Amino acid sequence: MNAEPNRLAGEKSPYLLQHAHNPVDWYPWGEEAFDRARRENKPIFLSIGYSTCHWCHVMERESFESEAIAEVLNQFFVPIKLDREERPDIDHVYMTFVQATTGSGGWPMSVWLTPELKPFYGGTYFPPDSRWGRPGFRQVLEQLASAWQLDRDQILKAGDDVMEQLRSRLLSSGDEADQGPVEDVAFDAGFHQFRRAFDSKLGGFGGSPKFPRPSSLNFLLRYGKLKDNQEATDMVVTTLREMAKGGMNDQMGGGFHRYSVDARWFVPHFEKMLYDQAQLAIAYLEAYQATGDEELALVARDIFEYVLRDMTHPGGAFFSAEDADSVTDPEKPHEKGEGAFYIWDADELVQLLGAECAEWFAYRYGVEPGGNVQEDPHGEFTGRNILYQRFTVAETARRFGKTEEEIEAAFRAAQVKLMHVREGRIRPHLDDKILTAWNGLMISAFAAGGRVLNEPRYLAAAQRATAFVLEHLYVDNLLLRRWRDGEAKVGGFLDDYAFFVQALLDLYESDFDDNHIRTAVDLTKRMRQLFEDTEQGGFYGSTGADPSVVLRMKEDYDGAEPSGNSVAILNLLRLAAVMGEEAFEASATKALQAFAKRLAQFPTALPQMLASALYASQPPRQIVLATPPGDGPRELAGLLEAIRGRFLPFHTVLWAGSRNLNQELRAKTAVNGLPTAYVCENFACQLPVTDAVDLTGLLQ
Repeated sequence: MNAEPNRLAGEKSPYLLQHAHNPVDWYPWGEEAFDRARRENKPIFLSIGYSTCHWCHVMERESFESEAIAEVLNQFFVPIKLDREERPDIDHVYMTFVQATTGSGGWPMSVWLTPELKPFYGGTYFPPDSRWGRPGFRQVLEQLASAWQLDRDQILKAGDDVMEQLRSRLLSSGDEADQGPVEDVAFDAGFHQFRRAFDSKLGGFGGSPKFPRPSSLNFLLRYGKLKDNQEATDMVVTTLREMAKGGMNDQMGGGFHRYSVDARWFVPHFEKMLYDQAQLAIAYLEAYQATGDEELALVARDIFEYVLRDMTHPGGAFFSAEDADSVTDPEKPHEKGEGAFYIWDADELVQLLGAECAEWFAYRYGVEPGGNVQEDPHGEFTGRNILYQRFTVAETARRFGKTEEEIEAAFRAAQVKLMHVREGRIRPHLDDKILTAWNGLMISAFAAGGRVLNEPRYLAAAQRATAFVLEHLYVDNLLLRRWRDGEAKVGGFLDDYAFFVQALLDLYESDFDDNHIRTAVDLTKRMRQLFEDTEQGGFYGSTGADPSVVLRMKEDYDGAEPSGNSVAILNLLRLAAVMGEEAFEASATKALQAFAKRLAQFPTALPQMLASALYASQPPRQIVLATPPGDGPRELAGLLEAIRGRFLPFHTVLWAGSRNLNQELRAKTAVNGLPTAYVCENFACQLPVTDAVDLTGLLQ
């Protein structure tokens, strides 16, 4: 590794800083690099990734730390590094190009651009030399450098043609604005498509690799509730239970790894992302509400405890991710292996736990003397064990003739010992930047955890993170994207606004702080000003103010994260119902119409938007809680007990003392000096009740 720092040394992004000592003459994305490319008439090599990306590390080690490859890059190209998590707008443009021209995408993403930032060639990971059917990176660089010298006009024309095709594709997607409302058939089609792909034995959809994709679970739970379809609910519950058993769930430390490379959730890709923890915590909480299964609630608690322990800034906000790779031998700090922090030798467990407890532990968690991973082509896990739930506590107790209480106590003690040893290992790299959008998702989760589990610590975590965002990332009624090491930077994108507004609305339903509603309204109005397509409907992902973003795109795919459009639509509907703001409802309706054709044709690509459309298909439903004059929300605990254990995705819970509700809702008053509940639909309310049992009856 080159000891001399390059330009990236002055950046805050952990991903860019990882490359600050490469021999490659990296530039950050910006005018300095663009100006050099134009002045020297050189193509740009754009490398996009993120700091916890395994194959990004591999490509850096193989190619970007190579003096020989760096020499070619520096001589013929202007190299730029970009953190996709800081600049999703740029990443989305060039990912669309790579997917359109190669049929797939991913990170690291490698794209070659003209000096006018138009893409003409791209791919993902390139090995240093040709192998596995992939061309070698140096070979690609040399061929493209030669082509630029010999056929520059043709390359420039190809760049123009590509941009025109991408623009045409975006424009054609806007022809859907004259569509009518989302039809019931789209909901049914989404359910049936998920049903066909469902793995009834192991949960999840399709074969390996298996990703959690919580937005699909979100839709299916709501579909099951609205349609009284038990099968939809069972698909979610089966998936969550099987995921919780697997190695993808950190059995000792809590939290979920990014995905499973196999069909049974066993061998994970060990990276941990904040957005997965947030969405999966909510999925487990909602499944718990729908079923009453306490085991599902325990998984949610484990996620929350992991995030509080390992992913929380001292100021209360949440970090972005933990790496899959970690140091295997402290004597060799530059040698890392995937999952090294999490996996165990059988002999090590015997030494730590004692022979008897280790035998119980091995039975329960699938530990084998020679390691339990049979197919390991890269040799990462040879001879070692990934912990998973092979048998239940009850089965383990029966197997060894012990009581469940004895086994439970032994395993609790074992967990303490293993976590102590694990904390002595070299931890995976932590991406400690704070992203507004991802913090919004996690705030929603902690707010729900505080409410559903009646856990004040979780509610306090949501409140602290919200205060952090408002203090550090909310300036002049504008959100910023990223905070790290004292610096807030990058104007917020649609998902920052949508996810944080959602967080404010979810937090309001947990603590009834009226300021959350007011701030959500302010941010929603600003979101519409910055991102809304007032002609066709829906929202662009970026503001259009940055000329270096060559295409302004409108995202609708609900993947690892929900799309900003899907969440923004639901926010608008929720606010319209409590504010009486007709403009918000009209904006949501127009956006759904803009995506109606996509929802009809590809419903499983947009499950979160399907969930938003399900909400739109129902009349507004509120549970309005009123307190006697002078009392606040604290007096509502008895009534809230009847609500928090129920899955009520189409209801909004409100406190009549909030100043920012519409006049009808604020007019609800306490009866006989007691906390009172009004269950309303389409602003027509049933008779008020003051007893939790009576309220439960109204919510059947």
